[in-house]
Amino acid sequence: MIRLYCRRHLGVETLPDQYADLIAYAHKRLELCKFGNSKPTCRKCPIHCYAPARRELMRTIMRWSGPRMLFYHPIAALRHLLG
Repeated sequence: MIRLYCRRHLGVETLPDQYADLIAYAHKRLELCKFGNSKPTCRKCPIHCYAPARRELMRTIMRWSGPRMLFYHPIAALRHLLG
């Protein structure tokens, strides 16, 4: 979703450092999550593991990318909705 946001919303092909760091940060947070693979969505999770600034940036990205996922990556969108 971050790559889609950068490519389509920001109009850049290469990932800016800020967003590459956000991807690495998200992967690290998911690795350390006590819920593991059964982690609920961030909105429903009782533990907010992202720093407030990064959580807000991720929220902005998700709000923009979420509806567009059905057009650009329909299989991934369906997996996300069913999972």
